[in-house]
Amino acid sequence: MNVSFTGLLFLFIGLEGAIAQAQNKTASVNTEEQIITLSKDKWQWMADKNVDKLAILFDDKAKFVHMSGTWKKDEELDIIKTGSIWYKKADVHDVAVELFDDTAIIWSRITLEAMVRGNEAKTEFTVTEVYKKEADNWKILALTFSSVRDTHAIKH
Repeated sequence: MNVSFTGLLFLFIGLEGAIAQAQNKTASVNTEEQIITLSKDKWQWMADKNVDKLAILFDDKAKFVHMSGTWKKDEELDIIKTGSIWYKKADVHDVAVELFDDTAIIWSRITLEAMVRGNEAKTEFTVTEVYKKEADNWKILALTFSSVRDTHAIKH
């Protein structure tokens, strides 16, 4: 009887561990999907010049790295609002997400159609976005555009 009780105890402990792992994996997948959706929403808000939603999404200390320079939140919002750079359309071809506790990094391979200081531009980029969860909201800490060839692939 003692052996059976010990065996059942180990079985329950093993099941508890397996359930916890499955729950963690489900939470991780849900968080990845949430970040991917938020990133896609961000591209639409940029296209729509919706600086109100972007102001909430961008952390006050966020940095933005473009082909022509690096700047902070207020300048990025001003550039979007005035149309100095109009992110007309971002076709997202591939994404990869890595989670680190309350931080998420998403790499997106995109084709960006934009108006840059009055000139049409269509450019291939891999964009790196760093998000940090604050309370129940995600904030962008960094967004970097890296110009790449259309054959560039993101390693998953």
